[in-house]
Amino acid sequence: MKHLRRPVRRALLVVHVAVSVAWLGLSLGLLALGLTAYTTQDPSLTQAAYRAMKVFADWLLVPVALVTFGSGLVLSLGTPWGLARHRWVWIKFWITLATAIATIFALRPEIAHAAAAGVPDSSLVAAPVVSTTAYLFMTAISVLKPWGLTRRGRHLRDSATLRRRGAPAAPRKTVDVSRPRRTA
Repeated sequence: MKHLRRPVRRALLVVHVAVSVAWLGLSLGLLALGLTAYTTQDPSLTQAAYRAMKVFADWLLVPVALVTFGSGLVLSLGTPWGLARHRWVWIKFWITLATAIATIFALRPEIAHAAAAGVPDSSLVAAPVVSTTAYLFMTAISVLKPWGLTRRGRHLRDSATLRRRGAPAAPRKTVDVSRPRRTA
């Protein structure tokens, strides 16, 4: 994919950050409602909290998850960061994909079931705790950008360095399975 022009990249970055923060906020809201429903002694409050969760799940969860995933994917493919060049981008991609799938196919049906039953459900406390933790972790690695390049990223960097120096690109190394790999 070609690199995005600066105005497009910046606009997409704003969209990505906004919907990612919205997903974190939505997760915190679901946690507050799930805790309320699970800990209250009032059945009508339990029912109301689960109905509120259902409104969020029906109207916001899927679009926010999909826009977060899509904008992050386009940003990674359309910028020098790349999708598989840096470990932090690669990890964010997989965590975002996993949480989006879990949100759509596990959390939404569970919320719908709880809203219909009106019975306290501990999984509707646990799921927002897990998702909030995942989103906070992804926020941290977005800011800190730890772990460096992936193997593919190192290869691309080395190839680009050789091309700039005028040398032909180094052939890809093959793995010799007969020799054990050195670690640390």
